[in-house]
Amino acid sequence: MRADTQLTIAQKTSISDIVTSADTAAERHIVETLAAERPDDGILGEEGARHEGTSGRRWIVDPVDGTYNFASGSDYWCSALALVDGLELVLGAVAHARTGDVFVGGPRHPSTCNGAPLGPIPDLPLAGISAATYLHPPRMRESVVAEPFRRAAQLPATIRMLGSGSMDLVGVATGLLGCWFQHTVADWDWLPGAAIVAGVGGATRQLDVGGVTWSVAGPPTAVEELASALMAEG
Repeated sequence: MRADTQLTIAQKTSISDIVTSADTAAERHIVETLAAERPDDGILGEEGARHEGTSGRRWIVDPVDGTYNFASGSDYWCSALALVDGLELVLGAVAHARTGDVFVGGPRHPSTCNGAPLGPIPDLPLAGISAATYLHPPRMRESVVAEPFRRAAQLPATIRMLGSGSMDLVGVATGLLGCWFQHTVADWDWLPGAAIVAGVGGATRQLDVGGVTWSVAGPPTAVEELASALMAEG
């Protein structure tokens, strides 16, 4: 694994689930900024930041989404935020460090890239588009995950596994990727990008399949097809 010699890397739950000193430094900077600018809001950070707040609003923080990519020298990673008000998803923001592009949007806020509007997502069937996803190989030994995944993965034109949920979801919103599905997604990997997909008229769903939560996003027709495949029996 390639990494800057000044970067410290620690394993979390698996060899590919890691945290670096850049993750913790970036989260600390974001949390300090939010505390100064929005002191009444709550905060939930991937690397441990927790603050309840009093306003009813909460910021969901992923300082480096795609840490394995980042530590390996790939530029397919980003920093991502989401704002929720109670149970309502208000806004998502994703910043891609390599390009400097910043994507912002939400269900009631048309999505933009660097302030320029993104076009509406075309409604396409699953068979004609790509699907991005992610799956740790050991999970393929668990039928409760592997069987729904197998059913869904047979349907798109092709499958992409790139390693950053928020980057993938921005790709769906911009048309670089067709749709997205993944199991057991943390809020910080789902909400920022889901908001941006919603902001271009895409569909976003979370559904329980055998006790496992799957998150799905993309053109409404493709999302419905993915959901049907994931929930199908046998």
